[in-house]
Amino acid sequence: MSGSSASGGSRAALSYCVQQVRNYDYHHYLCLLELPPNMRKAAFALRAFNVETARAMDVASDPKIGLMRLLWWQEVIDKISANKLIEHPTAQALAAVISEHKVSKSWLKRSVEARINDAQREVTDIWQTVQELEKYSEDTVSTLLYTTLQAGGIKSTAADHAASHIGKASGLLLLLKSLPYHASRSNHFSYIPADVAEKHGLLVKHGGQSEIRMDSRSDLCNAVFEMASVANAHLLKARELAGSVPAEARPVLLPAVPAQVFLDSLRRAHFDVYDSSLTRGVLGTPPLWFQLKLKWHSWKGKY
Repeated sequence: MSGSSASGGSRAALSYCVQQVRNYDYHHYLCLLELPPNMRKAAFALRAFNVETARAMDVASDPKIGLMRLLWWQEVIDKISANKLIEHPTAQALAAVISEHKVSKSWLKRSVEARINDAQREVTDIWQTVQELEKYSEDTVSTLLYTTLQAGGIKSTAADHAASHIGKASGLLLLLKSLPYHASRSNHFSYIPADVAEKHGLLVKHGGQSEIRMDSRSDLCNAVFEMASVANAHLLKARELAGSVPAEARPVLLPAVPAQVFLDSLRRAHFDVYDSSLTRGVLGTPPLWFQLKLKWHSWKGKY
């Protein structure tokens, strides 16, 4: 392949990644635009990889097909390690990022493996504790921030710790946001853990099996409030670390802003995930207001 055609293919792959993130993860697309230009290519490739794996089960007509797609992405990481060519624009962009920036493939594998394990669960399986969902959130969301920091050449224990908390908060809030969607598909609240459900009268046991009631909006709101409070605690811990986080790492941690925006929208909706206001604008807020809030945090070097 000639240098010009390789360069053209690289640009096309990056353009595809940017479009995927813009189409399916718009609030994080806006966050990535605030990164320094030299960090955007890697960040968009990594975020597009997350879009591909996060949507695998949702776009599949059959759960088995979705699982096969996730297993394929797991193989993609191994093929990239072996320097094998993959005919997929996101995979090509990802391969370039791993090669150029020495991004740890273990974080990427950890993310896909967490989604594979989730996909292999039965619809009626219930997560047992909030801690399990925090671990899942770190594996699928925090890892994305770790790799973005790594691609930017940023080595900071404080930034890594802040990324861990922001990822856990973002992941938990995303699971809460998706509750109505998953309930409509499976007729189950997939991401309310048993310990929270039992505390708020949502857990019903039949013989040796448990399920979560779907007929009490007020009890659901109380359960959502408890999980949102855990997410809020993670955001507070992340911000407590801000003084120790180097300036160059703070733009990477801007996803704390959309997490806070959705948390505030949930609070206004009294933690009712079925409130229609949560589907308006960007995470329940007017798009212009969201962009101004993000710009302000970026300008002030905050997250």
